[in-house]
Formats: sequence, structure tokens, C-alpha cells
Amino acid sequence: MKAILSCVTFCSVLSAFPFASPAAEASRPHIIFVMADDMGWGQTGYRGHPMLETPNIDTMASNGLRFERFYAGGPVCSPTRASVLTGRSHERTGVLSHGYALRTQERTIAQALKQAGYVTGHFGKWHLNGHRGPGVPIFANDPHAPSGFGFDEWVSVSNFYDVDPLMSRAGKFEQLKGDSSDIAVNEAVKFLEQHLPRGMPMFAVIWFGTPHSPFKALDGDKAAFRDLNEASRNHYGELVAMDRSIGTLRAKLRELDIADDTLLVFCSDNGGLPGITPDTVGGLRGFKGSVFEGGIRVPGIIEWPSTIQPRVTNYPACVMDLFPTVADLVDLPEHVMTKPVDGLSLKPLFEQEITARRAPIGFRYQKQRAWVDDRFKLLTEDSSGGKFQLYDLIADPQEVHDLSEKEPEVFARMNASFRVWDATMDASFQGRDYADGKVSPPDPEPVNWYDTPQYQPYLAEWEQRWEFKRYLAPAPSPSQSESNSRKAKK
Repeated sequence: MKAILSCVTFCSVLSAFPFASPAAEASRPHIIFVMADDMGWGQTGYRGHPMLETPNIDTMASNGLRFERFYAGGPVCSPTRASVLTGRSHERTGVLSHGYALRTQERTIAQALKQAGYVTGHFGKWHLNGHRGPGVPIFANDPHAPSGFGFDEWVSVSNFYDVDPLMSRAGKFEQLKGDSSDIAVNEAVKFLEQHLPRGMPMFAVIWFGTPHSPFKALDGDKAAFRDLNEASRNHYGELVAMDRSIGTLRAKLRELDIADDTLLVFCSDNGGLPGITPDTVGGLRGFKGSVFEGGIRVPGIIEWPSTIQPRVTNYPACVMDLFPTVADLVDLPEHVMTKPVDGLSLKPLFEQEITARRAPIGFRYQKQRAWVDDRFKLLTEDSSGGKFQLYDLIADPQEVHDLSEKEPEVFARMNASFRVWDATMDASFQGRDYADGKVSPPDPEPVNWYDTPQYQPYLAEWEQRWEFKRYLAPAPSPSQSESNSRKAKK
């Protein structure tokens, strides 16, 4: 009788976690994805930044796999977040630009890992629920909240957030104190401490609001940049705090004795910002919003002490590779991902250097297109009729010399493969990848959260908050505007 009961209990566990095989159970690492917001490729100490020191990121890089060519999913924030969660180029998922909602038909890495027995948590910026404007707490009943995409726990905001943020703990609004990066990591640490004794593998996503504008750093964090202009001083101060928080996270992993068994990934959601001094993109061409290298090439590090020998790689990788990599490591079935998937598993790269990527990395953003392979990059700034350019990223990473006429065979080969991929993107956007062959429900239009009925009761209370004031403060009356104008003339 006891044997029968034991079998029943064991079978119940297997049915609760249908993807967890005995082999995978023994080797499943904890997984943590960490992502900066608007951090450029050049903004690390290991990259030789002239002013910014990032000792904790540098230590992570020296102890892990540091990518010289790591790419975001797109040149702005929401698209890359969609690509991290799905392994797909963002336009396939309905996320055309910042503030677009991720389709609920998409299958995410959090959902897959949850079904495989992981406990899942999201901490920080979300920006996949269709709301624009500064970061605001997310309602529990929002169909595009983190819980709708596989996260058991979340302390999140809709968009960028900074000092003393107002956040949402699974729908409960909560005022938090301190630098935003410290807060996000502290909440993730609580998650790890809470669930580690349960013996379950953990998946945590930490998405910072740093160094996205508006820039606001703690006095001590910006002290070293006193000779810079105010925006740059606060911008770099935010990065100092973010680096500190990464140090806090890595120290906690060692304290909990799980560092060796944790796959820790760090990257940024898009390239750096213009107008900040010193330069944010390490001399690359373009900034956030561009598919030139400065807009899409970002810092990228993967640390896993028990598995990855520290080294620097020139292999071109991207955030779309993260889901396929985890699926490969944890032995998830293929159906956990919506097809087609644009990423490739990086698992072989953990063991040895790979000289060639099996498929190029594609980018579509507004009218811009880019197609990146091991050496060359095809690019156009206007897909409706603009000229395609070709660059050798090994010899010319600054994308100065257009080789489209000098390398006609390379140009023709890349153009042909790009056209095939581009056509699949059109089909995906139309919903052909889903079981019923259409987008259902229809994609919501992006909207400023303060224009929605659900947030109206909070506007009067929030209009004096520093991060909301310029969005919510009542416009001056005509007489006040005239008076202000007269004062300005005097």
C-alpha cells in the first residue's frame, strides 16, 4: 500500500512539472537575467571608459564569457524585452517600438521554466503592457502584467524608474526608498532567500531603469563626475549605483552558496544615448534608435563558474539567443517556444570557441533594417526605397566604408538571405505563427497610462511626484502664461 501511495505522489509531482526529466532535475541551474536600460557598449571599465569605473561588472566579465559583439533585440527598450522573453525578433511578437504590448499568444521563457519546476520572479522595468510615460505601478488585473507571462512574483513598474520609486508588488502599490538599482536587486535577493530552502530552481529577471532619463543619482554616486554637466553627472552616477547593485547580487550568490550553480547574464536593452559626455557607445556609429552598431551593440556577459571558463569571445550573439540557450541547457521540449525562433543556443560556446554563427541576426525597426553575420552587415535606413549599405564589422566596426559596390557577391548573398527572413517577419506580424493563424485579441494601441480610466483616481495624488510632475501637472491658464511671458521679457 505504501508503495502504491509513493507512486501516486511521485506521479503527481511529475504531472505538476511535465517538462522536468530526472536528468534535467539534477543539472538545472538557477538562472538570472540582468539588463540595464540605455547603457551603451562603451560604458564599462573593461572597455576603457575614461571616467566611469565599473569594478563589479569588470569582475563578472573577467570571471565569465565576455562578448565583444553582443546585440540587443532592437534599438529601443520594449522590443528587446520582448525578444529576451520569446527568443524572437520583436516585430514577430507585435512589439513594434517602445510602449507596445507583448501579445498574450506568445510563449515566454518564464512560462516554460515555470512548467519545468522553476519558481519565477520579475523585478524592475516591464514595459510590455502597452503603456507609455514614466514608470508607474502595474495593476494586478492588467492582462499584460508579468503574471500573464509566467512570473510567479513581481515587483515591477511599467517603464523607467529612478530614486524612491512607486512600484507594484503583484498589483499592490508600494512606495520604496533608495536608488532604483539597489531596490531591484534587493527585491531579487529576497526572492532568492525565500525560495532557496524549498529546493526549487529559481529564475529571476532584473530589469534596471538605469541609466534611462530622467537622470537622478544619489549625491555620493555622482560625486566623481562633478566636472561634467548635470545630465551627464547624474547619468554616470546612476551607472555607479547599478554597478554596486550587481556587486550586491554576486556577493549574495556566493553567500547563499549558489554562485557556481547560477547562470547569470548581464546586458543592456539598446545602445547608448547621444548628448552624454564622455561618449556612451565606445566610438561606434549611431545611438539608441539606430540600427548602426552604436544603437544595437551592447555590453554582454554570461557568468556560470561551474561550467564556463573565463574568456573573451568575438562570436556574434544576441538576446534572442537566451531562451534557446536555456531551453537547451534545461532540456525543454521544442513546443515551449513560438516558431520561428530567431535565436540560437549558445550552449556549445560555453565549452569551446565557435568561429561561425549558423544564421545571421536580423533587425527591423520602423523603416530601418539590418542583417548581421560573422563578418559583414547589410543595412538600410529606409526600407521603403533607400539604398542598402554593406559594412565589414571586423575591419570597420565604426561602419565608415560602404562596401556594397566593392563586394558585389557578398552583397548579393546577404541581400538574398535577408529577403527570405524579412518575408517571414511579415507573416509573423500578421499572426501566421499562432494556432488559429491570426492575432487574437487584436494588438492594443500604445497609450499614455495617465490617459487611461484606471489611473485617473491617482492623478491628483501623484501630480507632485518628481518623476510624474511634468506629465501630470495642470497646464497654466492663458492669463498665467501671459504673466510668465511678461516676467521672462523683463
